[in-house]
Amino acid sequence: MKAMLMTTAGGPEVLQPADVDTPAPTGDHDLLVRVRASGINPVDTKLRSKGTYYPDRLPTILGCDGAGVVEAVGPAVERFAPGDAVYFCHGGIGGAPGTYAEYTVVDERCAARKPASLDFVQAAAAPLVLITAWEALHDRAHLHAGQTALIHAGAGGVGHVAIQLAKAAGAGVCTTVGSAEKASFVTRLGADLAIPYKDTDFVTAALDWTDGVGVDVGFDTVGGATFHKTAEAVRVYGDLVTLLQPGPDTDWKQARLRNLRISLELMLSPMYYELNDALRHQGWILEQCAQLFEDGQLQMHIQQTFALEEAAEAHRLIETGGMTGKVVLLTE
Repeated sequence: MKAMLMTTAGGPEVLQPADVDTPAPTGDHDLLVRVRASGINPVDTKLRSKGTYYPDRLPTILGCDGAGVVEAVGPAVERFAPGDAVYFCHGGIGGAPGTYAEYTVVDERCAARKPASLDFVQAAAAPLVLITAWEALHDRAHLHAGQTALIHAGAGGVGHVAIQLAKAAGAGVCTTVGSAEKASFVTRLGADLAIPYKDTDFVTAALDWTDGVGVDVGFDTVGGATFHKTAEAVRVYGDLVTLLQPGPDTDWKQARLRNLRISLELMLSPMYYELNDALRHQGWILEQCAQLFEDGQLQMHIQQTFALEEAAEAHRLIETGGMTGKVVLLTE
C-alpha cells in the first residue's frame, strides 16, 4: 500500500512516500480500514519535528484522525462488519501506524459509524478535535446549560467545534479571534461574542460580557501567557482547562485567589497508556457527536485538502498558524 513515512525527526521533508505492506487485523478487536481521508492536526507536526512517543520505532506512519470503510475484522468484533463506514482517532503517535496511508488497523472500541451527513473528508477531520473539546468541556469542566465559556482561538480546529459543543449544551460562548473574517465565521457557528484579541483585552471583554462576574469555564487552546491571563476572566470557583503544559514561569496568583479548578487535557493519553475503558469512552463521544451532526448542531470546516503524497506541504501550511478549521489528506 501507499503511505507517507516519517523517517526521522525533523522538518516536513522527513515525510517521504513509500510502498509498505498492507497491515492485517491481528487483535481480537481490530478493524482493517481502507482509509478514504486522514485529518491532520498540530500534534502531527510536533511529533514530526520533536520526535514521536516511541522514537525507537522509526520509520513510522503519522496521523491519528481517519475515516474509511471496514474491510476485515478481528474475531471478537461485535459493533462493525466489512463494508461499514467509520471514523476514528487511533494510532499515529509512533506506536501503532497512523492514517497517512491507504490502510490502517483500528481498535473497534475507539471507532464510531461515520455520520451519514458527512463525507469522508469532513469525517476524517473530526475525531481528534471533537474528543479534545468534549473531554475539556464536559469531562473536565462539566459545562452545562445556563453557564458561560470563554473559548480561545475559536476559528481553529479545536475551537470551532468547541463553540458548537458548548452551544449544543446550552451554554453561552465568547471566543477570541484574530480577524473580522474569523469573527464572522465564529458568529455563524453560534458564538455570542467574538473578541478581536489583537486590539481588545479579552479579560476586560469577558468580564464586561458577564457583568463583572467572569465566565464559568475558560478553555485555553493557546498556552503561555494566555493560560494564566485567562484565570482573570474566570469566575471564583470556576474551571480553567488547558491543552498545553503550563511553563515554569506561569503566574498562578489569580488562579489561586479565585480557587479555580485547573484541568489539563490530552486526548492521546488513553492510546498511550492502552486504557481500554477510556478508548471506549472516546468511541462513545464520537457516537454522541455523530448524532449532533445528524441533528444539524455540528459542522466541520475544512480549510484545504491535499493528496497523500503532499503531506509535507500540508504540515508546512499548519505550521504557518492562523488556521480556520482543519486540513485533510486524501488517501485515494
